[in-house]
Amino acid sequence: MRKKWIGATLLTLALGGGFYFIWDQVSFSREKEEAFVENFEEEMQEDLLLYGININELDVVEGIVGKNQTLSTLLAPFNVPYQIIDEIAKKSKDIFDVRKIAFNKKFTVLTGRDSSQAEFFIYEPNPSEYVVFKLNEVEIYKEEKPVELRKVELGGEIDHSLSVNMSQLGITNDLIDKFADLFGWYVDFQRLQKGDKFKVVYHEKVVEGNVVGITDIETAYFLYKGEEFHAIPFEQNGETSFFDQEGNSFKKAFLRDPLKYTRISSKYNLNRYHPVQKRYKPHLGTDYAAPTGTEIRTVGDGTVVEARYTSANGNYVKIKHNGTYTTQYLHMSKIASGMKPGTRVKQGQVIGFVGATGLATGPHLCFRFWKNGKQVDWLQEKIPPSDPILPNNKMAFEQVKIDKLQLLTSIPISYPADKLVATK
Repeated sequence: MRKKWIGATLLTLALGGGFYFIWDQVSFSREKEEAFVENFEEEMQEDLLLYGININELDVVEGIVGKNQTLSTLLAPFNVPYQIIDEIAKKSKDIFDVRKIAFNKKFTVLTGRDSSQAEFFIYEPNPSEYVVFKLNEVEIYKEEKPVELRKVELGGEIDHSLSVNMSQLGITNDLIDKFADLFGWYVDFQRLQKGDKFKVVYHEKVVEGNVVGITDIETAYFLYKGEEFHAIPFEQNGETSFFDQEGNSFKKAFLRDPLKYTRISSKYNLNRYHPVQKRYKPHLGTDYAAPTGTEIRTVGDGTVVEARYTSANGNYVKIKHNGTYTTQYLHMSKIASGMKPGTRVKQGQVIGFVGATGLATGPHLCFRFWKNGKQVDWLQEKIPPSDPILPNNKMAFEQVKIDKLQLLTSIPISYPADKLVATK
């Protein structure tokens, strides 16, 4: 043993400072390794987040709200004092009313690992939002989940109806309504022909792999009775609107229909047989068949001049739009809250709900339209469009038009049998 020690000493003397240099390098390397491990562990801890909360020292319990469960019953197993639950309920009203906690919604409880008492309660009112209740500090806030936008390009052919053929390709009712509103002044959706074609581009909103909504239409196309209509988006005067290939605006002073995409059951007719009164009399409105409770929207901006009930009209609202036009909406099951003479309304605003009050045999909306004080056939009116593309915007519009036309041309026509959905 002594010889070995002497040998090591001699080697040390022979190598001189070199030994210490090697030893210093080894020591430095170990220090770097320990620092790296420590930093790595810290980074791993920082990355362990749930709903933006560091859960390194917390236990996670997930669940689904059962029937008749409340915030109090949900937190009961987690030793949260009733005083805190009561304070949370009172304080959260402006952010999220806990009375709206609903059956079958997801919730998460975070508890300390050394305690079974809940520190956080997180509730998801819908797939794209969550509400955080910080129990130990009685703090409440709402956040949105990260949303991915997924581009969808679809084309189809009519062999039944717009609603049926779009639905077969997976297009939602909301988008069908937007599409019908967009082309409503150019296409009679009650008189589509087999072989008419449509194309549309929009984005799906995706949260955690699930589609939770859609954006507005980005561009669209319709081939109707051999005539092509291209809806080209362009921003002008701070507002993005749709224009045709010649730069004329799709937008008009009025929406084409007071209900979202639906069926016209009876048109303006000066010699119509009244189904209730059993006699021939003029029908000075346009009837839209729809289920009871369907939202009725004003076709344009204006002021409510009447909102009441009569034995013939049932519940109705009458709106003056300007010195030329007035509209009336009859047989409502219910007039929307706030509708009274003098109320200002905006185009598309809900003013009531479809019903069968007054002289009506079934749920529908009778829509009446006045021009210069005289009731006229709404479906025959030529409503002037908004401003076309301004001269100083024409070059910019032409470039946008080229891009959108190329995109629309590239979209193939899909059929329900193969569902060739082009998604990017």
